[in-house]
Amino acid sequence: MFVLKKMASTLSQPILYSADWAPNQLVNDLFDRKIQFQFTGNLFCQVCTKNTKKFFGEGFCYTCFMASSQAAPCILRPELCKGHLGEGRDLVWEEKNHNQPHIVYLAQSDSVKVGVTRLTQVPTRWIDQGAKSAIYFAETPNRFEAGVLEVALKSFFTDKTNYKKMLQNDIDESIDLIEEKWNVVDQLPLDLQTYVSENDAITQLNYPVSKYPTHPNLINLEKVGTFEGLVTGIKGQYLLFEGDFALNIRRHTGYEVKISF
Repeated sequence: MFVLKKMASTLSQPILYSADWAPNQLVNDLFDRKIQFQFTGNLFCQVCTKNTKKFFGEGFCYTCFMASSQAAPCILRPELCKGHLGEGRDLVWEEKNHNQPHIVYLAQSDSVKVGVTRLTQVPTRWIDQGAKSAIYFAETPNRFEAGVLEVALKSFFTDKTNYKKMLQNDIDESIDLIEEKWNVVDQLPLDLQTYVSENDAITQLNYPVSKYPTHPNLINLEKVGTFEGLVTGIKGQYLLFEGDFALNIRRHTGYEVKISF
């Protein structure tokens, strides 16, 4: 039995994936093999690890959803972060994770996406969202400042990922991230311009996929109970299967499963 959590990734050509449910091998090595996921019905909170009847947010029991820093509103809305003020649900956690250098970035997909991540999470965050390429827009001293800058950039770029287009590998190849970056800098408030990074290096992300789905069909283990399919690739945190099926591993964080190869 395994309790699912997001796959670990390593930037390579192509990207390498690993998971505790695929011991002694890369998830990449499971291509063209059948895998069966059988949900046991047990849900375990990703923070306290207690068995819970229902999840709130992404893999939290109700108590942790309401009290844990990992489920705080500023996870989804960085501009609400108060870690830099010495405030938050867990001050030690805030200091370690939010009162640290953050990157505001632009990513290429079917459009230009703006996002925020802790500096130490580059390029993991870009891989997890399935971006084709990404570039630093700015570096800030904490999560709050990154969030304020992201809000300003939402006037020019989206902060949402269209998962269907991402899984279909629907990429706008005309996007020039360097041009997109410098076209908007002068339109930002002067205090935010001071954070803009001079680093224009573009990170290219190549996913291990033999066939992209035409009409992605997402698997919900809570509904189907058991799923078996032939692996055709990995993109972001999705396992792709023959027949246009896709399993979002991260979405199933905390699900106890029995896995057969």
